Amino acid sequence: MSDVFSVKDKCVVVTGGAGVLCGGIAEDLADAGAKICIADYDDIRANSLAQKITAKGGFALPIKINVLDKKEVADAFQCALDSMGRIDVLINGAGGNKKDATTSDTLKFFDMPAEAMKAVIDLNFMGTLLPSQVFGQYFAQQKKGIILNISSMNAFRPLTKICGYSAAKAAVSNFTQWLAVHLCQNYSTDIRVNAIAPGFFLTEQNRFLLIDEKTGQLTPRGKTIQDHTPMGRFGHADELYGAVRWLISDASKFVTGIVVPIDGGFSAFSGV
Repeated sequence: MSDVFSVKDKCVVVTGGAGVLCGGIAEDLADAGAKICIADYDDIRANSLAQKITAKGGFALPIKINVLDKKEVADAFQCALDSMGRIDVLINGAGGNKKDATTSDTLKFFDMPAEAMKAVIDLNFMGTLLPSQVFGQYFAQQKKGIILNISSMNAFRPLTKICGYSAAKAAVSNFTQWLAVHLCQNYSTDIRVNAIAPGFFLTEQNRFLLIDEKTGQLTPRGKTIQDHTPMGRFGHADELYGAVRWLISDASKFVTGIVVPIDGGFSAFSGV
C-alpha cells in the first residue's frame, strides 16, 4: 500500500519554490526521490536551496522566473523539460501579501492604493493561472499530469484587514475547481487539479500581523487566531508535506477539484 504514496522519480516544478512553505515542500519531495525544479523570482534563494538538495544526493534545478510574465513561464517550462526529460507535476506556490494592501489604523480601506491591491491579486491569481496555461497545455498533449495549487484559509473565511489576499485566494480555489473539470472533460481524465489551503503558518508575508516586532510576543490578532484554532497553535511547514505527497501520488488517483484545509481545525470551529 505504501507504494501508492510514492513520489520517487516524479518530475516536479514548484513556483515560489524558494519560499518558506514551498521551499520546505520542494526539499521534502526531493528527499523522497522526486526531481525538483525550483522556480522562483529570488534566484539567490533558489540556488541556495538547490545546492542544499543536491548536497544530499537529490536532483534540484533552480530557475529564475516571473510568474506574471508568460514568456518567462514558457522559458522556465522548456528549461525544466529539457533538464528533467518530462514534467509530471506543477505546484503553483508563488504568492504573498503586501502591507500596502492590508488595512490598519493608519491605512483605511477607502484609501488603499489600487496598485497594491492589483499587485496582490495578480501575484496570487494570475501567478497561478499563467503557469497553469503553459504547463496545462503540455499535460493536455501528454494526456496526463497533476496541478496542485496553493490556496489559503482566507478563501474559506475572509479575514479582517487582508481583503485583496482573501479575494485572490478565493479566486484560486474557484479556479482549481473550474480547471479540474475543464481538463478532465476536454483533454484527459488522467489530468488532475487540486489545491491545499494552509491555515496559519508563520511566513515572511504575515509575520508583521501575528508577532510583535519589539516584544516577539503574539499580537492581539495572533492570539485571536490561536484561540480560534482548536489545536491552539500555528502550523509547521512539515505538516503540509503529507497532504502534498498524497495529492501528487497515485494514492489520490480518483481525487480532482478539491481544496484541502490544513488548518488545525480553524475552518471547523464556529468560535462557540
